[in-house]
Amino acid sequence: QVQLVESGGGLVQTGGSLRLSCTSSERTFSSYAMGWFRQAPGRERDFVAAITYRGRTYYPDPAKGRFTISRDNAKNTVYLQMDSLKPEDTGVYYCAANSGNYLKTRPYEYDYWGQGTQVTVSS
Repeated sequence: QVQLVESGGGLVQTGGSLRLSCTSSERTFSSYAMGWFRQAPGRERDFVAAITYRGRTYYPDPAKGRFTISRDNAKNTVYLQMDSLKPEDTGVYYCAANSGNYLKTRPYEYDYWGQGTQVTVSS
């Protein structure tokens, strides 16, 4: 069982920045592809970013140019740098791991999930 713990959420004004972190104690963390998802109240989890173990990344159009996913395998940590935040970025952000090391965009394609961290962007 891979355990993931997110941190770094909070309240920020429109146009501000936050950096989320997701840390795992799994010793084979570097072999997993990682993703970030956002869930707003009453909505499904939306894909935000993904990264392979070698660092190849993928973003949906709303995140391109504003969000950056990265990882430090020595620290068993994946990051999500979020800039130029908008109110519609508000939600609970989850990190997830998939053992296939592919850039996957659907929640059911991921094997393990963190507990989430709240991000609120005020207008």
